[in-house]
Amino acid sequence: MIQKDRSIISGRQIAAARVLLAMGQAELAAAASISVPTLKRMEASEGPATGMANNVRAVVGALEAAGLEFIPENGGGAGIRFRERKASAE
Repeated sequence: MIQKDRSIISGRQIAAARVLLAMGQAELAAAASISVPTLKRMEASEGPATGMANNVRAVVGALEAAGLEFIPENGGGAGIRFRERKASAE
């Protein structure tokens, strides 16, 4: 299940997603068209990612475009994972 409500994605989920993709902060900030300091503030958030909603959406969108999905809090804790990849035709 993909987390549809991007307003409850945490800064730590964003940081973990970026590291999982082996992206630097500058690379993700560029992909989301935001500044590095803005991304740093988001990632440092204890709870939901802080910042303007459009910036959070841009970061989450960039991470999703790179192949990740955000998992909602469902009793087992929020998280991230790679999207299911379709089998390639051989």
